[in-house]
Amino acid sequence: MSIVEQRAAFVADYHRDVWSMTELCARYAVARKTGYKWLGRHDAAGVGGLADQSRCPQRCPSAVGLERVAAIVACRAAHPRWGPRKLRAVLHREQPDQVWPARSTIAKILKDAGLVEAHRRRPAVPVAPRTPRLLAAAPNDIWTIDFKGQFRTGDGVYCYPLTVLDRFSRFVLDCHGMRIPTARETQQRLRRLFQEFGLPAVLRSDNGTPFASTGLAGLSTLAVWWLRLGIQLDRITPGHPQENGSHERFHRTLKAETARPPAATLAAQQHRFDAHRHEYNQDRPHEALGDARPADHYIRSPRPFPATLPPVQYPGYYEVRRVGSNGCVYWHRRATFLSAALEGEDVGFEPVDDGHWVIHLATQPIARFDERRHRVTPAYERLTAGRPSPATWSVA
Repeated sequence: MSIVEQRAAFVADYHRDVWSMTELCARYAVARKTGYKWLGRHDAAGVGGLADQSRCPQRCPSAVGLERVAAIVACRAAHPRWGPRKLRAVLHREQPDQVWPARSTIAKILKDAGLVEAHRRRPAVPVAPRTPRLLAAAPNDIWTIDFKGQFRTGDGVYCYPLTVLDRFSRFVLDCHGMRIPTARETQQRLRRLFQEFGLPAVLRSDNGTPFASTGLAGLSTLAVWWLRLGIQLDRITPGHPQENGSHERFHRTLKAETARPPAATLAAQQHRFDAHRHEYNQDRPHEALGDARPADHYIRSPRPFPATLPPVQYPGYYEVRRVGSNGCVYWHRRATFLSAALEGEDVGFEPVDDGHWVIHLATQPIARFDERRHRVTPAYERLTAGRPSPATWSVA
């Protein structure tokens, strides 16, 4: 007999008036309270009332109301790639009078609504120790610059997105789709940025063109222009993009939000970049900022962009030489090649030992020079000696 059939037999035996309730409950090995419960359910709903009922609580004081669930789902629909933490921060900012559930509860609501896709967990991969890098303690201490991987728009034209971010505030200073990633076009774009936001103290980049070259100290015409403006160079180790991880993570978000699939034309793609930049700076919470927006932490640099390049001043004990159009300097009437990127620039020779010199461009050491052998060897040292160090900077 099933459980329902046993309960039906209990009710039938009770209505025969052969046994008392106490005797009948003893025969069926149940409590008197349970026996009266079965009788009440049978009288109310017949045999169907004898089936097991749900044991879920009929009410939960801490349950999320339908209005808040609808608000969470609507916010997710507006930002389909934002996680529970960002959604909660946005909802709390827009409706601070409401009590919003925890991140885990929001994640369950999204999962129940079918708005979460299951992803296969990748195995952990050992990571090599990171190279110590400078830490930004204030806006404009460090800007990061890079080209996101190129792709074709709908009309077949290549798009090379140039992205520039402030390392401290994560503020996206620029996201511009270029047809050709040349040094001239990049410099024109950076000129507009410097005029609008001022000059940073440090620019961090990779070792690719147009930011660097294979010549002396990796100098390119763009890098020389930065040094002349008083901007220090900070290049990551070749083949280690994780040293600029926050910028690479932004590229992942940029690709998912704006380039899958690409727009029909380069102009339409730029509209997507502009809209994403506004959302990223003004609306999107950032976990590294305590769920604040990048625009809440960024301010313009106090260093204005000069109308003309300032002259390079070297200490009096330096030997100053001007680089010719062939990239050479003359030392004791003998030509020594440095770099074609230094054409027309004044470089300073700092004496460090008998017959040995360190060559500087502005405050950046770029090479070592042995005057006896007339040999130049690279001596590029990333943001070390030879420059004033602001008290707010530190090394990780």
